[in-house]
Amino acid sequence: MNDRPSIAITGVSGFTGGALAKQLIAEGFSVRGLTRSAIPDLPPGNEVVQGDMRNRDSLVELVQGVDTVFHIAAMFRTEGGQEEFQAVNRDGTRMLLEAAEAAGVRRFVYCSSIGVHGHVSQMPADENAPFNPRDFYQDSKLAAEEVCREKMRDSAMEIVIVRPCGIYGPGDTRLLKMFRMLNRGTFLFVGDGKPNFHPAYIEDLVQGFILAMKVPEAAGETFIIGNDYLPLRDFVATAARTIDVAPPSRRIPYGLMHNAARVCEAVCLPLGVQPPLHRRRLTFFKHNRAFTTKKAQNVLGFRAAVDLDEGFRRTVAWYRKTGLLPAARN
Repeated sequence: MNDRPSIAITGVSGFTGGALAKQLIAEGFSVRGLTRSAIPDLPPGNEVVQGDMRNRDSLVELVQGVDTVFHIAAMFRTEGGQEEFQAVNRDGTRMLLEAAEAAGVRRFVYCSSIGVHGHVSQMPADENAPFNPRDFYQDSKLAAEEVCREKMRDSAMEIVIVRPCGIYGPGDTRLLKMFRMLNRGTFLFVGDGKPNFHPAYIEDLVQGFILAMKVPEAAGETFIIGNDYLPLRDFVATAARTIDVAPPSRRIPYGLMHNAARVCEAVCLPLGVQPPLHRRRLTFFKHNRAFTTKKAQNVLGFRAAVDLDEGFRRTVAWYRKTGLLPAARN
């Protein structure tokens, strides 16, 4: 390895940033990661910078002497206000771009989200589908993309935008609640389960990020990265099969749950309490997510390697190993 790190990663203590750092280090790159609180366990020869996306000094320190910046960190808490989301996700991205350009960074890879497209009416959608963000988080991710596109027009620095689909895999707990409810027999569909869900297994996503760093033709482009999409009812049925339980069939009208979530937020948020039911979480059941990854395949050479059955098998094995799910029934 070089004496100085060649790769900078924001959000290195998070699920996606940590997995990316691990793979880059395995491939012989040195990493400098930005973390706000938790200190990741990086091998000797790699560095950690304490700071966050509002701290310009920490961003300047992060990018010194690096070849590539992966900007993974983002605010996604459901209780945040619009101004807070924009300050972290949009304005922080702008500061990081400016710091990277001043430091002579070659390539800047920004992690966005398919959420910028909102509900997909014509499928499979591609990178040129209309923008239709549905919440403060998605608004701020689209605003950060616009900042990246502005910089593309007036900078020699190479900038790539990656829009991951629904990220999952061992080490992440976003799907844990679904598996626990399936295991207890308490899962029910909100709505009819017909909208599509588009997952992205973590190892495949990391492969896409690294290709976005390496492939010359990626500069100035945007890529959707994910596996295969499928109806939500089939997604949940696959999860149920993984833990050897019957697929759920109970349903509740979406409008009823949406109104209940609105009331729950109105009561909890002024008290500083995280609502147990939140409208944004209900979009899991409502929004149609179905995309093509042909552009990533053709330009980057991206090929997803882990199908949903195998991805769920690995994820459930990690849940059980860590005690997050009970052991398999005999």
